[in-house]
Amino acid sequence: MSSSSQPSDSQAASSSSPTPEASPSPSKRMVYQVETTGSRWGDLKEAFKINEIPCARNSLLSGIASGVGIGVIRGLSSSAFVASNWAMGTFVLISLGSWTICQKNRADERRRMQQVIEAIPKRFVKKEEGAGAGEEKTA
Repeated sequence: MSSSSQPSDSQAASSSSPTPEASPSPSKRMVYQVETTGSRWGDLKEAFKINEIPCARNSLLSGIASGVGIGVIRGLSSSAFVASNWAMGTFVLISLGSWTICQKNRADERRRMQQVIEAIPKRFVKKEEGAGAGEEKTA
């Protein structure tokens, strides 16, 4: 029974119109359209806009200052290799720590702002109801 109503795999692959429910093959990668500035350095500047990342600038500056300080202090009593390891470790720990604390503070502030925004309509409703009840008592 070679003449079945269902096409074989080779016939399905050679068909010119793909079915909408067919998923892309795993061998093909997705290609994303990205905007470029036209220059390599311009693209690098766009990729590393540290000022637009919340808390990144202050965290990196704190980490750099701490790393340099610990590296210099450690370099006075040990080799340059040991001092550079201490400097790099201090930079990473201080940068990540201060960034995490800053992000937590931002999340807490966002949560407090959301609570205030949700509470504002309740305040106005209570005042209107209280004023309405006061008018009924005097009338």
